[in-house]
Amino acid sequence: MNIELKEITVRELTNGYEDRGGDGVIGYGGKLDIRPPYQREFIYKDKQRDAVINTITKEFPLNVMYWAVREDGNYEVIDGQQRTISIAQFVEGDFAFENRYFHNLQNNEKEEILNYKLMVYLCSGSDSEKLEWFKTINIAGEKLTEQELRNAVYSGSWVSDAKRYFSKNGCAAYSLGGNYLNGSAIRQDYLETTIKWISEDKIEGYMAMKQHEPNANELWLYFQQVINWVKVVFPKYRKEMKGIDWGILYNEFKNKNFDSVKLEKEVSALMIDEDVTKKKGIYQYVLTRKEKYLNIRAFSEKQKREAYEKQKGVCPVCNIQFNISEMEADHITPWHLGGQTNSDNCQMLCKDDNRRKSGK
Repeated sequence: MNIELKEITVRELTNGYEDRGGDGVIGYGGKLDIRPPYQREFIYKDKQRDAVINTITKEFPLNVMYWAVREDGNYEVIDGQQRTISIAQFVEGDFAFENRYFHNLQNNEKEEILNYKLMVYLCSGSDSEKLEWFKTINIAGEKLTEQELRNAVYSGSWVSDAKRYFSKNGCAAYSLGGNYLNGSAIRQDYLETTIKWISEDKIEGYMAMKQHEPNANELWLYFQQVINWVKVVFPKYRKEMKGIDWGILYNEFKNKNFDSVKLEKEVSALMIDEDVTKKKGIYQYVLTRKEKYLNIRAFSEKQKREAYEKQKGVCPVCNIQFNISEMEADHITPWHLGGQTNSDNCQMLCKDDNRRKSGK
């Protein structure tokens, strides 16, 4: 990994500054990509933005920034986007600091700002070296997410196109599936989730393979297939559907035919079942039939003690007497066969017999 410390004046940084909207932000004479595809949109509030300008006008040192050196010799901001845009916006006259715009300043005040020196680390190296370095420096300010760090390493045409679909406020992924996803588009949560689904949690390998492809059509088409599948299988939306790993379920069950009407009746019944303590897990359960997703309500300590005393401490399977601490509560009639978590359906089994029963 090659790291070079360089002084950059505000004058040099803001030379050629241009905010191109959806096509990014550039500066440093057109050589610096201030907001690469993996970076979030500008999120500084007025107080944070003013703090940057206050630091410069008082000639205090501003935290060091990090740029990645691209293969073509140009640069992209890895850490410092918010500070950079704050500086450029002030110089461009987009906002006032202490009731004075840049053009209101005296010439000597303008020169002091333009000549202010910023410290920048220029980083170059292999993908794995850059990823490790970026994780190391990501310790202050508005931290990059894990996905933003990956995007920094595997930046290219594929990431640029993927951002159109997954990484902006009001993006296509939000419009289609925002109700089914956790997180924020601009923090790259939608993008990370979808890559995780399609790659079966091999995110970095998938991004390395796709890095220089011209578009992210495969990813966008896959996302549409997942969300449309969910809407067909479970046509009635509930808030509990938000944040489920739908892509993982789609990968496993996409070729299986489900009766959506029958599933809806079962989901509705489970939603009002007091024994089901994790309502979000209902959707995984009705597809996989694994009770672990439901967190079935456990017997209370009172119910356990009552059953233990009725049995006089004897396990009904092996007919051996145990201390209560050596036994576990069990549903006489299993929950999935209609057995409830109540005193009448509670028995105490020794731990070995309970595990054997659970494993059947």
